[in-house]
Amino acid sequence: MSYSDFPSRLLEAAVMEFSKLPGIGEKTALRLVLHLLRQDKEDTINFGKTLIRLREEIQYCTVCQNISDSKTCNICGDKNRDFSTICVVENVKDVMSVEHTHQFKGVYHVLGGIISPMDGIGPGDLTITELEERLKQGDINELIFALSTTMEGDTTNFYLYKKFKDYNIKITTLARGVSIGDELEYADEITLGRSILNRLPFESTFSS
Repeated sequence: MSYSDFPSRLLEAAVMEFSKLPGIGEKTALRLVLHLLRQDKEDTINFGKTLIRLREEIQYCTVCQNISDSKTCNICGDKNRDFSTICVVENVKDVMSVEHTHQFKGVYHVLGGIISPMDGIGPGDLTITELEERLKQGDINELIFALSTTMEGDTTNFYLYKKFKDYNIKITTLARGVSIGDELEYADEITLGRSILNRLPFESTFSS
C-alpha cells in the first residue's frame, strides 16, 4: 500500500505499526486497525494503555527468567513446587505449554532462545550463566531438557549437557513422543505430558 491508498496519515501510521507484528501483513493490519476504530473509544484507549503498561512494567523473574509481574514469578514463589527439579525451556510460551499438561511439579529455567549460529545466537546470548549459578547452589537434583526437537534445539541440549555433565545431578530429556523437528508449543498437551513423565537420561539419546 502507498500513502495514496490511505485517507489519513494517522491510519497509515497505525497500520504500519501493526504490520510489524509477526504473521501480520498490511491487509490484516488494516482490518485490525479499522476494528479498533469501530470499538467504543474507551475500549480502544484501554487497549493502548494495556500495551504501554506491559512494556513499561513487565519484569523477568530473578530466579528462572520467566515473565512476571514482580521480581519472583508465581511458580518460583509457590512453596509446593519441587525446587530440586528444573525444566529448561526456550521461552515463556514453552513454560505455558508444560504447565498446561499439569504433569510437572518442578520449576523452570527460561533460556531466552536456543543456540543458532545462522541467526547469530550463541551461548552468551542465552541465560546459561544464570542457570549455572542455580546449579552451583547445590540444591538441584535433576535438569530436564525440554527444548524443541530441531537441529538448533538438539545443539543447545548437547552444549548444556557438556557444560553441566560433571555436576552431581541427573540430566534428562523429553521422551520422543514429541516428533523430531517440532517446536514444543505445538505439541498437544497429552503428548507433551507423557513425554515429561517418560523422560529419558540424556546420554541415551546419543545412540538414537
